[in-house]
Amino acid sequence: MRQRHRTTRLLGSLLLVAAASVSVVGAAPAAGPAAVTPLGRVVPAPAKVTPAGHPYTITSSTRIRVDDTRESRRIGEYLAGILRPSTGYRLPITSRGKGGIQLRLAKGVFGAEGYRLVSGTSGVTITASRPAGLFHGVQTLRQLLPAAVEKNSVQRGPWRIAGGTIEDSPRYAYRGAMLDVSRHFFTVDQVKRYIDELALYKINELHLHLSDDQGWRIAINSWPRLATYGGSTQVDGGAGGHYTKADYKEIVRYASSRFLEVVPEIDMPGHTNAALASYADLNCDGVAPPLYTGTDVGFSSLCVGKDLTYGFVDDVIRELAALTPGRYLHIGGDEAHSTSHEDYVKFMDRVQPIVTKYGKTVIAWHQITGAHPVKGAFAQYWGLDDTDAAEKAQVAEATKNGTGLVLSPADRVYLDMKYTEDTPLGQDWAGLVEVKRSYDWDPGNYLAGVPSSAIRGVEAPLWTETIVTDANIQYMAFPRLPGVAELGWSPASTHDWDTYKVRLAAQAPRWDALGINYYRSPQVPWPAR
Repeated sequence: MRQRHRTTRLLGSLLLVAAASVSVVGAAPAAGPAAVTPLGRVVPAPAKVTPAGHPYTITSSTRIRVDDTRESRRIGEYLAGILRPSTGYRLPITSRGKGGIQLRLAKGVFGAEGYRLVSGTSGVTITASRPAGLFHGVQTLRQLLPAAVEKNSVQRGPWRIAGGTIEDSPRYAYRGAMLDVSRHFFTVDQVKRYIDELALYKINELHLHLSDDQGWRIAINSWPRLATYGGSTQVDGGAGGHYTKADYKEIVRYASSRFLEVVPEIDMPGHTNAALASYADLNCDGVAPPLYTGTDVGFSSLCVGKDLTYGFVDDVIRELAALTPGRYLHIGGDEAHSTSHEDYVKFMDRVQPIVTKYGKTVIAWHQITGAHPVKGAFAQYWGLDDTDAAEKAQVAEATKNGTGLVLSPADRVYLDMKYTEDTPLGQDWAGLVEVKRSYDWDPGNYLAGVPSSAIRGVEAPLWTETIVTDANIQYMAFPRLPGVAELGWSPASTHDWDTYKVRLAAQAPRWDALGINYYRSPQVPWPAR
């Protein structure tokens, strides 16, 4: 997690260069009202791109044609909701006829999230085996249209999609982003907005950090003061807040509509001051500490020796698991500096079976590899390139026993790290993380001694000690988040900074149209505004 001390091949890359129509590497892509976006100028990079033929143009007579399934129709309505305001076209949804934009579910080799997009003069067809694949294909379709398609008022066309075929599926099944709502609280609507931004880049896991020293953010009926008292403040002493169960269900529902799975985290045994302040009996001495609004870490711990502690943990996990249809439940486990190693192992060994009892897969920060990860558990690695070799070896050894890894190296993909010394937000304990650094690494061979088969995916955490507004979230996430999404989705053979930075630059007009606040890194050849 954070160690804050306040204290396909070369040919694939060449194809992307060609598809991007760039005459000079590093030059900003040409733009214009009549320009057609090449099929390869997409983030994340598709697995296979075959340009061919003439583009399809969306017109007032275009129909969105769907299968006779609820899933296809729902995705068709989502697409229509994007296209109608900017094009001004009716774009009726129908299950009859041919041509136009077709969304098809069909058995094939697309996998759980893959799709095929075929574009030509008569229409565009997106085919997938599962609804998630259709949805991801729609995100690709969005990026192939002019950026003005994202606006909420009628814009000038034409609305063309380049001719050819994209065949695409993800490299990793787990492609996540974490939002810390404990240091600073974010409303349901703010979380929904972030979900929409994540979906555009095919992120499929939303990790919500729901508890920490500074705030407890989810209502637990059996321990009501966790939310009402423990959630009443935040860093620097603001009003805080929490999600009712109805609020949390709405976040889960909305995320599901964008094909993201919510991964809730209750951090323990450390990072628990909000809980300790709410219930004195959770402390070994029976004395509740005051609420905390600072940013230090490592000073709090649940009382490992009390049976009451495990009744508390069981209640919290039971209620949270019942609210969460997704597969995973995160139990934290990092920076437990106030817990002895012996007690830490004892605690983790008792808590993990509680998670599995309620039908969830355990995820914890990589310190869990110092205990005994249960079968099927994921360890989330947040160390640095220069993390102690013994710690890395411990993680590698756990993978040999079947523990999967989600990679979140702090000096690569922690979105709260400053870009440069002058970045007005964020921290720098893991170093300065410019856009190239966040992109230019390979999850498949990042940790020595870890087989590529043990890597379950990647995740970009955003800690919020300095993050207060939507604009703050966006500034720190963009433009780094799309690069992490590409590391999780695209084949390793497409990985190339020089071609990526051009595709990334082409996203800027879309972010402008969507009202996304982003950092204009000098490493990226942004188009002129």
